[in-house]
Amino acid sequence: MMDFSDGFLSYLESQRNASRHTIRSYAEDLAQFLSYLETEGLTFPEGVSYLTVRHYLAYLKASAYDRRTIARKLSALRSFFRYLNREGLLADKTWTVVSTPRVGKKLPTFLYVEEVLQLLCAPDTSTPAGQRDAAILETLYASGVRVSELVAMDADDMDLEAGQIVVMGKGARERLVPLGRFACQALGTYLQSARAHFLRKNKNGDGEKALWLNKYGKRLSDRGIRRIVDKYIRQVSLNQKISPHSLRHSFATHLLNAGANLRSVQELLGHVNISTTQIYTHITRERLKEVYQLAHPRA
Repeated sequence: MMDFSDGFLSYLESQRNASRHTIRSYAEDLAQFLSYLETEGLTFPEGVSYLTVRHYLAYLKASAYDRRTIARKLSALRSFFRYLNREGLLADKTWTVVSTPRVGKKLPTFLYVEEVLQLLCAPDTSTPAGQRDAAILETLYASGVRVSELVAMDADDMDLEAGQIVVMGKGARERLVPLGRFACQALGTYLQSARAHFLRKNKNGDGEKALWLNKYGKRLSDRGIRRIVDKYIRQVSLNQKISPHSLRHSFATHLLNAGANLRSVQELLGHVNISTTQIYTHITRERLKEVYQLAHPRA
């Protein structure tokens, strides 16, 4: 199966423009399925059928995976099987009738405005690392970009005079995202001094295009960004479930709470379907209920 999965992962990267995170997740899910087949003494692809997939889902449930994770793993298998069917490598199509476990809607975690401000003020901007971290936090909140989009930014993507940045989103879709005044100020400080400080640690610094640099003067990784955000979450004693993506959720929630149009928020977030953006309307409804309960004398 390894040759089959390698071909599929290459297809995801070259034809579907899948992110490294997506490819890594698919690879892990396929490897787990392969391990299950070996344990059951089944060969691939001959051993794949409706019953195989059903038994695998039962195995995942018995292994205490939640419905959301099982649904994601099944989605990965379906994409893989569709690819094999198209390539003529898998004859069986009975797997198509396997239903996805019902998953309830999970509201995204977000911060209140006061909590965001507390987080944004946490970095020590008297140091190069603090200036970089402050600019990262301001950019995440001001633009609502995904961490993968933030990591991929190059210095040339930034136009501080116009107050905007070019973002390469999912599926290699490019969009122009505005930046607020505070984000532009933090970015200006970072570009003028801190980035140059980090570049000196890179022997090939003159050719480094990355906007966000680590202590070696090279592009910050996805993990590096998460460590930075986690550091300040702990520092200001915020909820430990908060992640960099929570700033994206906060961005959307605060815009909608202030009266922004749903279509506009969809464009800013880079969502293909407005149904993806509509999850944030549920958050605002919950907030309205909370305000009502606290404020109404007969609530």
